Amino acid sequence: MQDMLAFENPWHMLALLGGITALRAGVSRMRFLDRTRTATLEYVDSGLVAVLLVFFILRPFVVQAFYIPSGSMEPTLLAGDRILVNKFIYYLREPQVGDVVVFEAPPQASSEDKDFIKRVVGLPGDILEPRGGKLYRNGEPVDEPYIRGPVPSYWSGLPPPYEVPEGYVVVFGDNRSNSNDGHRWGPLSRVNLMGKALVVFWPPHRIGLAR
Repeated sequence: MQDMLAFENPWHMLALLGGITALRAGVSRMRFLDRTRTATLEYVDSGLVAVLLVFFILRPFVVQAFYIPSGSMEPTLLAGDRILVNKFIYYLREPQVGDVVVFEAPPQASSEDKDFIKRVVGLPGDILEPRGGKLYRNGEPVDEPYIRGPVPSYWSGLPPPYEVPEGYVVVFGDNRSNSNDGHRWGPLSRVNLMGKALVVFWPPHRIGLAR
């Protein structure tokens, strides 16, 4: 999964800041239009503050936009969806079963520096195993109306029955038969979590909660 906001590129942001600064400098020299100059400077200053807030506070710590490049989370999220991710929530609470999370892919999942999106299916202390194409957690079948395809019966990364260790979660893609997820490469460290998916905001016909 790749970052998709155009102005999240630092060079784009520097260009935008430079443009706003140049505009402000030009407006400040409009000696012959004092009233218009003052009002324009207020708008320009507000825009500059807004850009700085988005780039230095909201994006790193609160909300970030992402692009979905594959079908591993179908039918919940489709290739081409744009989503907003809450990057602050896990400072306030622990992950919960069912959360759709964005995380830094561990080395065993990808040799490249990538961000993945999957669903939390197991928390520390949970015992997970597949039975007849379904996921069982702590001996009980899990109701998963959002998945596509049966749960794989062979877990190379999580020999069943598997107990999730402290400090880790287990994440699966909703497209269970076509997902590079925990059943292949094992549990995910809590520190790798970047945030929780909130909403799909693009394309327009897909707008809605990401859950």
